[in-house]
Amino acid sequence: MVLRVASYNVRSMRDDVAALGRVITGLRADVLCVQEAPRFLCWRRKRGRLAASGGLTVAAGRRAGGVAVLVGPGVRLLSGEGHLLKCFFGLERRAIAIAVVETDGQRVAVGSIHLDLDETARLHHAREAVALLQAAADRFDALPVLAGDINEQSDQPTWQHLAERLTDCYPVSPRGDGFTFPARGPHKRIDAIFAVAGFSVVSCGGIDADPADLVAATDHLPVVAELSHPHPGIGDRLEQVHQETVERAARTGRLGRAGRSWRPGKIVDFTAVGRSPRRITPAG
Repeated sequence: MVLRVASYNVRSMRDDVAALGRVITGLRADVLCVQEAPRFLCWRRKRGRLAASGGLTVAAGRRAGGVAVLVGPGVRLLSGEGHLLKCFFGLERRAIAIAVVETDGQRVAVGSIHLDLDETARLHHAREAVALLQAAADRFDALPVLAGDINEQSDQPTWQHLAERLTDCYPVSPRGDGFTFPARGPHKRIDAIFAVAGFSVVSCGGIDADPADLVAATDHLPVVAELSHPHPGIGDRLEQVHQETVERAARTGRLGRAGRSWRPGKIVDFTAVGRSPRRITPAG
């Protein structure tokens, strides 16, 4: 089964709401990560209206931070949560919304983020978000996916930090030019979907929608990734194969300490000495 995960900055529904609804419907998302979700007067009702426009329901997200996760009827919601990220004086408060869903026997933890324009805050919040997402994934034995408005491009430090721990889906199987900002004359890819290596990326990019609707709906373009996940039980088989490899290598004296730390479905860090993987431990 293919899981459709989308990300969309909706600019607090300040633009053409009807056009926005048509675009969200066209996404056909199983899980939609929203940035700049309504967070002031009647914010719950507005988020519910946004979700309903695409046949979705609100699964996760608190008012502060303006991020949310919406889910469709094709997945089963197991958990929804929202976490505030570190406060930086003078900057907008940031958060992560996380929904854990189950589809075809596979559990997936999906996080929605909107990172800051300030580089220091952006990198710090990315690290926090990865740790919180992995903690949620661990609690439910789920595969993590992170999506959102990164507010920088792929050659910059925060994006690279995320791409070293999760797979940037667009370069793996690109659809379209990938640009997401601005909606009128897009020339930057600042919105993205990152998935753990346990997924196969079928496609990632924009959608076929009325160009007039895309321009009228908000100032960003949406991005959607089709992710094919392993059949239930494959993780156990991967673990078994890994353990057999570890034991065989240990007998021949070819195993270093780092070789024992990898597990399927975990966010890993390849920045350590020797490029050996290291599980990221949630902060706190």
